[in-house]
Formats: sequence, structure tokens, C-alpha cells
Amino acid sequence: MMTDFKGLATTLFSGIVDKYSDLFIIIKENLPKADMKIAFRTYMSTVLLTTVIVYLVSIFAIGIALLFIKSSLILSIAYIAFIPMTSAMIILLSLTFYPVQRASSRKKNIESNLPFVLTHMGAISGSGVPPYVIFRLISQFSEYGELAKEMGKIVRNIDQFGIDPLTAVKEVAEKTPSDSLREVLLGFVTTTESGGNMKIFLKSAGDQALFEWRNRRERFLQQLSAYAEFYTGILIAAPLFIIALFSVLNQIQPEFSGYNILSLMKMSIYIIVPVLNGAFLMFLGGVEVEM
Repeated sequence: MMTDFKGLATTLFSGIVDKYSDLFIIIKENLPKADMKIAFRTYMSTVLLTTVIVYLVSIFAIGIALLFIKSSLILSIAYIAFIPMTSAMIILLSLTFYPVQRASSRKKNIESNLPFVLTHMGAISGSGVPPYVIFRLISQFSEYGELAKEMGKIVRNIDQFGIDPLTAVKEVAEKTPSDSLREVLLGFVTTTESGGNMKIFLKSAGDQALFEWRNRRERFLQQLSAYAEFYTGILIAAPLFIIALFSVLNQIQPEFSGYNILSLMKMSIYIIVPVLNGAFLMFLGGVEVEM
């Protein structure tokens, strides 16, 4: 069924996607990095069809709701005009930039595991096993997350597609979302082609990656103290002060500039404060360094 949906989407919107593909170049670049096994034209066509369906369903749902809810003509028109459009825009933006978010998440996961994988690879290479065996062993450790999957792609390219090991490594290096892993893989190729010592290369790369990981972690921990002060001052103390001020004003004068003080206080408690806290949590999730 999903295949039929993708086929219908491609039939309806592939022309539009091809015409305006330059507008979505960032999506085209991030689809392989996000490890999403779908063509760019098919993905964007599916996004557009989904957006249209959400828009039409929203109009239908609002129309049904208005039959049971008494509302003025102006409000009804506003509901029909803005709610479906807003819903469609949210879906369009969410699906359009999902590959970017997924690629970013994979990059963080890869770079957090890279120092330990390189150390592991260095230890294995000391036994004299060929690189192919190293890649296969690392790909079997699910604890390494996305990095194990990248190693699994190298093994797959060699086993299933018959590609020589160095070419298989280069192909994975081109599509990985992590610049650090790309440098390591290309360095691996260069070291192999020049006849260098693989054990020394992996040890050096592992030490460098571990040093950078420790620096990132220390910087993040330092930033956390600043974020904690910001959170305490802006998102805890300030709302409490404002709510206390509203409580006093409500006793003195229930309305201010035509606005009901009690309504403003409720809006602050139930809408503004939760939204600000949610935004702060999303911000922390974006800057977090995986430990």
C-alpha cells in the first residue's frame, strides 16, 4: 500500500519536484546522510501529496465541526481559512526537514562513538587481521549505534555487491553525515594505498578523536552552568514574579488596558510558561553532547 502511495505521489508531483529541485537541494544532500532508502523525487512527491491530503482532511474536519458548533460567519471563515493552512504548513515543514534532523542525529551518534570504535579497531588490527574482518566485527556491535551501521554498509558493499574494499570504504565515506568519520575512512584508504602502518594510523586517529570528544564534553558541561543560570532567572524567577504581580494587580484593579488580569495570569500559567519550558528543552536537546 505504501508503494502505491509513493507511486501515486510521484505521478502527480514529480514534475513540480523536478522543476523546483534547487529549492530543496539541502534535502537532496541529506537524504543519503540520513540513511533514508528513498529517491529524492519520490520523497518530495510523497511530502507534497501528504500535505495536500492533510489540507483537504482539515477542511472537511473543520466543516463537520462547524455544523455542531455555533459560530459567527467571520469566525467560521477564519477557521476554514487558517486552520487547514496551518496544519498543512506544519506537515510540509516537518516532513521536508525531517531528513536534515535525522542526518544531524546520526552525525551526533557517530561522533560520540567514534573514539571508542577507533580504539577498538586499533586493538583488533594489532592481531594482524585484514581490514575486512575489522569492519565486520565492528558492524556486529549494536552498542556502537549508527557507526556500526556505517561499518555494516562497507561489509554489505563487499559481500553483496562485490565491490573491492577500498572502493566500498570510499562510497560510505561520501555518504556519511559525519565529517570526522569521513576523514578517518579516507585516511584509511590513503594509508592502505601507500602501504602505511594501519595500527599506527588507527591509534593516532583514535587518540585525536578521543581528545576532541573530551573537549566537546567539557565545553558542554561549562555551557550547562550558564544555561542553568538562564533557566533559573528567566524561566523560574521571572514567571513567579509576574504571576505574583498579576495577583496583586487583580486585587487592586481587575482590568489593565482593557485586558482582564485574571485571564492574563491564567494564560501565563497554562500557555506561556509551558511553551517557554518546552522550547528550552528542545534547545538543550539540540546542543546536547552524547556522553
